[in-house]
Amino acid sequence: MDLRDALARRGRRAVPLTLASAALIAILQAVQHQRWGDVLVNRLGVVDASLPWWVALLRTPLSLFVPAADLPVWGALAQVLLVFGIAEITLGRRRTLAIAYLSTLAGTMYARWAVAMGPHSLFGLTPLDAFTRDTGPSAAVVALAVCVAWRYRAWWTGGAVVVSMAVEVAVWPNLAGWEHLAAITAAVVACVLSTVRLRTVRHT
Repeated sequence: MDLRDALARRGRRAVPLTLASAALIAILQAVQHQRWGDVLVNRLGVVDASLPWWVALLRTPLSLFVPAADLPVWGALAQVLLVFGIAEITLGRRRTLAIAYLSTLAGTMYARWAVAMGPHSLFGLTPLDAFTRDTGPSAAVVALAVCVAWRYRAWWTGGAVVVSMAVEVAVWPNLAGWEHLAAITAAVVACVLSTVRLRTVRHT
């Protein structure tokens, strides 16, 4: 009902963040496939665990919108238009953006920690993973999906997202899969803290 009402009343004005995000992804996709654009996008928005902390932090805001190299751009656009759009209407623009960046940063932090721990650790990664390109909106998408499910108590939907990500890691262990789980963990923590704060405010 929230979605239909918002879209019926405001149309595209209901999801400006979503439309801007999709446009930025499309632009960066086009730019990085130009001879001159690949270097530019790499210097401004491509993150990996081998970078110094300050460089990774500076690039993280844009890395959210740089399409992953091994996935078709239409997949990223579809994810953003659907999940970002739902989140923007139901959670609000500021919260959507905050969760998107928090989850992306959580994935980036996990990658650096896991590489430092090494492949023999339970959640560790190999040294080669430090040079794996770490971009795209997928971590933000799964985190926002969990937060929307939490907001509406859609436990089956939220559980399906978590289980699917866990199965991905179990069947095909990779950096992206582990980062998705890190993003989900950050989203759940944020939801729990928000719920506790809201209950405290209501009680007082």
